[in-house]
Amino acid sequence: MNRFVKGLKPGIGTGFDIDAEDLANMAMCRGIVVASAIFGNYDSLQQPANLSPYSRRSVCFYMFVDEETQQFMDKVNTYNSSSERMVWKVVVVRNMPYKDARRNGKIPKLLLHRLFPNARYSLWIDGKLQLVVDPYLVLERFLWRQNQTFAISQHYRRLDLFEEAEANKAAGKYDNASIDAQIEFYQREGIKHFNMSMSPFRSDVPEGCVIVREHSPISNLFTCLWFNEVDRFTSRDQLSFAIVRKKIVEQVSWRPNMFLDCERRNFVVQGYHKDILEQKALLHASLGNSEDTNNKVLGTRTGSSKEVLSKNRQSSLHKKVRKHKRGHVS
Repeated sequence: MNRFVKGLKPGIGTGFDIDAEDLANMAMCRGIVVASAIFGNYDSLQQPANLSPYSRRSVCFYMFVDEETQQFMDKVNTYNSSSERMVWKVVVVRNMPYKDARRNGKIPKLLLHRLFPNARYSLWIDGKLQLVVDPYLVLERFLWRQNQTFAISQHYRRLDLFEEAEANKAAGKYDNASIDAQIEFYQREGIKHFNMSMSPFRSDVPEGCVIVREHSPISNLFTCLWFNEVDRFTSRDQLSFAIVRKKIVEQVSWRPNMFLDCERRNFVVQGYHKDILEQKALLHASLGNSEDTNNKVLGTRTGSSKEVLSKNRQSSLHKKVRKHKRGHVS
């Protein structure tokens, strides 16, 4: 983490700079923090749903955005801080350390304990997701009930790291040479093909879009080491999870809780980057037109914070939200 140790503290002169007022507010979070990020204007802001009044009072909800994303939000009136529907506290991050927005997103994802030094628990959700279950229920299901300090869902399709690497190359997620170099290094470090009958774990590949954890020393160490791998190799954190887990469990009696991906889908509704980008392209093309045209494209009235969604996507999302209306996590 050499990029972030030269400043006075995380968020000040570190390459991931946050206003002093926001840092002071973040330091006041002493219980649970729910966090997400949108960098590179890559996703649409989605408000958490089905929250209890107690969660609204006691849980900190923080959305980190870069200046590009903030400018787009301001231009199309995506959020309104005075609105009762606004759950996220939006924090603008400046002086990004990486050119790659995805790699910048790994800073809050994996180093939340440094950004919120007094928080005890955190729930990270990727910017493409909407939380539709109360965070206390998520913590109870995946941490407290099982006496765990770290929980993450396994990949919905692949269990083997080598298969995941090939899938990343086939999808053009990163350049092939960098992925090959990373996997070859991990092979020399002892990573082998996943064998369910011989492994104490469900999978070597996490889905990675949701992380539930206690900010305990071992959990903090795990995510710091995980971030180090993202910093020196590719930004595809699914590829570096297994090696960090291997190194830690060889030294201490600890293991992360890897739950089924269908369980993850019980408490978050997933959007898709491609759909969001297409909608934003439509919005950008219409911004020079009249306010009525803009509102028609947005599907909102002036001052509204309704998400930018097509009618089909709205209908699909509403069905999913209604399905989880009661807030059960099973």
